[in-house]
Amino acid sequence: MAKKKIITSNDIISFYMDYVLEHNENPKSVYAFAKANNFEEAKFYEHFGSFEAVEKFIFKAFFDNTISALNNNEEYLSFDARNKLLSFYFTFFENLTANRSYVVYALHKYKNSMKGLSKLSKLRKSFTNYIQSFGIETIDVKQEQLEKIQNKAIQESGWIQFLLTLKFWLEDTSASFEKTDIFIEKSVNTSFDVLNIAPLKSVIDFGKFIFKEKMHMN
Repeated sequence: MAKKKIITSNDIISFYMDYVLEHNENPKSVYAFAKANNFEEAKFYEHFGSFEAVEKFIFKAFFDNTISALNNNEEYLSFDARNKLLSFYFTFFENLTANRSYVVYALHKYKNSMKGLSKLSKLRKSFTNYIQSFGIETIDVKQEQLEKIQNKAIQESGWIQFLLTLKFWLEDTSASFEKTDIFIEKSVNTSFDVLNIAPLKSVIDFGKFIFKEKMHMN
């Protein structure tokens, strides 16, 4: 049989996901993987340097597909940050559910400790950039270094929240993963309530006022 001449990155991803689910293990080598799927080994390296790179790309592809679907929805584009993030979570986990067997296989070893998971490194970068794009308001501290720390803290807390949601979904046994939907809604709403700095700004402004008045009185 003639070897397939045109192989895309999506073809390799599909072949890889099918292979690990059918064999319950990773391919032994790129050569054997390419041979099993009837294409030249060199075609694999045109797109990926290793199977680990494929795994990282798969999780980033889930993110990219989610963002693409959301950006094609005019209603989503008009949402505030809170509702955009809720829409992202619901859409992203719909994509994961459609590929649950693979995701469970890929992450089962890490279910009890999701931190530092290298397979999610590309997804993490894309997700934290997405959080940053919201331009969530922070306390005006008039200090560039402190502003950077605040923005970094928002991105990191967003990522931790994402990992907690992923862990919950992996363990969820409810019909249609309805408990995960509830978890998403409650956790996102709570995080935005915590980030609501309006009351804190009022306290700070009041404190400044008291300080100035005290100085004048002295």
